[in-house]
Amino acid sequence: MTAHEFELIHDITVQAAPEQVWAAIATGPGIDSWFMGRNEVEPREGGTASMTMFGNTEGATITAWEPGRRFAYRGIPGEDGGFMAFEYLVEGRDGGSSTLRMVHSGILTGDWESEYEALKNGNPLYLRSLAQYLEHFPGRTAVPVTALGPQQPDQETVWAKLTAATGLSRDVGEGEPVRFTVDGRQVDGVVDTVLAPSFLGVRTDDALLRFVGRGGVILTGHHVFAEVDPDQAERTWRKWLANAMA
Repeated sequence: MTAHEFELIHDITVQAAPEQVWAAIATGPGIDSWFMGRNEVEPREGGTASMTMFGNTEGATITAWEPGRRFAYRGIPGEDGGFMAFEYLVEGRDGGSSTLRMVHSGILTGDWESEYEALKNGNPLYLRSLAQYLEHFPGRTAVPVTALGPQQPDQETVWAKLTAATGLSRDVGEGEPVRFTVDGRQVDGVVDTVLAPSFLGVRTDDALLRFVGRGGVILTGHHVFAEVDPDQAERTWRKWLANAMA
């Protein structure tokens, strides 16, 4: 099996002070509010960081801890030698804003070209979620809600069913209003991120709803800024996805 090293660098400017950015990227509740899964961070160099999704926990070692400036961690290599590492560099700017650089590196194995393409496209989407979080939900933290839908023939089928279920057209654009129903409750929001046919982001008054798909698979990566039962919320969204993809 061939291993391939990679490095991706992404820069964004966010309307938040460095200490706010730090809380979002270097604490478990902060990461829960814009990235993937449920996260824990031990606040020191040499400490551990972990992410749990669908009952599977992946661990990492914190390789840099400079509060307000630099945070980095490296995942534990798999049996095939593959691993991923992240480094975040924060710098304050005039007017209360900050710049953030994400350096995502490591070794990919297997179908590395497809994985690399997914990371290259996916990283900027998560950073956009971070910017949305810092701008619209400052000082708050979210409950992550991850639910998996039934396998579909291909991603185009997923997109057609997802947009129909949310009352949107297949060529939906950012800024469009959204209204649909989940478990009898009306959801009103605005489309804040689109990458057809693999990513749809909807911002409501109390959530960043993220629908993520690849290869005919669809899952939620929602961040709910309200008191909800995580298990019940995941059951609700699994049911919604099953109905949407039927």
